[in-house]
Amino acid sequence: MSLSPIEVVGFVTGVGCVWLAARENVWNWPVAIVNAVSYVIVFFGAKLYADCGLQLVYVAISFYGWWSWLHGGRDRSELPVTRVRPSTIPLLALVTVAATAALMLLLRRFTDSTVPFWDGLTTAMSLTAQYMLARKIIENWWLWMAADVIYVALYIYKALYLTAALYAIFFALCVVGLTRWRKLLAAPEAYGRIGRMTFGSQ
Repeated sequence: MSLSPIEVVGFVTGVGCVWLAARENVWNWPVAIVNAVSYVIVFFGAKLYADCGLQLVYVAISFYGWWSWLHGGRDRSELPVTRVRPSTIPLLALVTVAATAALMLLLRRFTDSTVPFWDGLTTAMSLTAQYMLARKIIENWWLWMAADVIYVALYIYKALYLTAALYAIFFALCVVGLTRWRKLLAAPEAYGRIGRMTFGSQ
């Protein structure tokens, strides 16, 4: 099994950005940008075109998330962890289903993708989860975990074994993130420090 240097970069920065997000550390966003750029190259080479395009969207969402975490709260203060509003759940589900269907049709019609449904589904789930992460909605971790299970199988099928291992690690880090963010929900006094966080803080 040969590994490309760019996939190794993607592996390292992928673990780093999810670990930092689980710790509610704002540095996860610049690391996530490097990770996304790395995987644009990896996924294009593997003919996972929806995932390739997804990484470009991740770059944009990461810049938004970076700003949102620092200034997205009341009066442009730090954004706190929240739960999803019940009224928002049907909208998020509808957008995810619609995006899956649209991506699957596009992949079938305009690309040589061998897994158009699974590529489209994971892309749509990831976009929704990334938006929820950018807004610090705690349920993002549940959606990421569901997507990661599918991703592991998909990347093994595509012989991207290091990336498959990365997404298995992502799943474990999502569990850590969910646990830590639950504690933050119960401790609102923890806020007001995120902009000063460093890689070894918290």
